[in-house]
Amino acid sequence: MNGDAQSRLFIALWPDPQVRHVLRAWRDAWNWPRGATPVKNERLHMTLHFLGSVSTARIAELREALAVPFEPFAIEFGQPKLWPHGIAVLEPHAAPGQLVQLHADLGGALQRLDMPVEERAFKPHVTMARRAVKAAPPEGGPALTWAVDSYALMESTAGGYSVLQQYS
Repeated sequence: MNGDAQSRLFIALWPDPQVRHVLRAWRDAWNWPRGATPVKNERLHMTLHFLGSVSTARIAELREALAVPFEPFAIEFGQPKLWPHGIAVLEPHAAPGQLVQLHADLGGALQRLDMPVEERAFKPHVTMARRAVKAAPPEGGPALTWAVDSYALMESTAGGYSVLQQYS
């Protein structure tokens, strides 16, 4: 496996243009300190599972194994928070049961492939910025209901993110 080509992969909820527009409005409503790095528009998303570096030889196997059935659902967002280590996020008001189930089912699929699964509790969020220790979150922002009817296997490259497989 040492000389294998590797890909940085993650599973995410990937927003449509309307949701991305509202996420951008939330991000732009923050007061960012010098040195903060707001997430670029085209990178705004919700990570379900971060896989890290994976042999590209496993991508076909992953594409198939990650096709888990799920019920479409909606997430109501509106809680800007500053997490430890300067991570600025937008959290939902509550995690819908279908989202929690999708996360668990995808975790099970990863475990069946002997892939590592994050041990910390799942905290649904969209990262707004990094290195934002003294950022001031907005008092409020635009209403955001994200209707989720798909998720995606994503690859992270120097140029950005690309969808390897969309599941709906």
